[in-house]
Amino acid sequence: MTYRIGLIVGSLSSHSINRRLSKALIKLAPAELEFFEIGIGDLPLYNTDLEADLPAAVVALKEAVESADGLLIVSPEYNRSIPGPLKNALDWGSRPWGKNSFARKPTGVLGASIGAIGTAVMQSSMRPVLAFLDAPQLTAPEGYITFSPEVYGEDGTVHNDATAEFLSHYMAEFAAFVTRVLANAPGHIGE
Repeated sequence: MTYRIGLIVGSLSSHSINRRLSKALIKLAPAELEFFEIGIGDLPLYNTDLEADLPAAVVALKEAVESADGLLIVSPEYNRSIPGPLKNALDWGSRPWGKNSFARKPTGVLGASIGAIGTAVMQSSMRPVLAFLDAPQLTAPEGYITFSPEVYGEDGTVHNDATAEFLSHYMAEFAAFVTRVLANAPGHIGE
């Protein structure tokens, strides 16, 4: 069985180290995971006044999230929290009330930083948000990545065996998590 995984990169920068990390994760992922990116850069700032007639970028976000079997969020940490563009996407995707596109989507969150604790605080901030959105989360293994440019090639190649092994393990666990969650979801095979 192949699962379509929506990839959300929490940085808008074209030089994002988390985009580079996401390429490595995709390259190391098990064959049953097929990835597509869900862009968040064109979303307007969340405003309830716009809910009556959702902007096209919001409709596209919601449709992309809903079409995914699972989500992988790879994000930096800004000021010890969730980057604004990512939080904005989560807010739009959960609205209007009663039309939460993130509900029941198996989700993995990890990220890279040049700092020693990786993105630990951002990930901690994400957990209650995703729980409120009813998005089941892979809680272990955790991935707080200290980014070293010489380890991650632009094409997704990982130049350190221990790092490649850890990221491969994370992606294998993520694939198993997606399988478990979907097997127990109403309307899915294995019900």
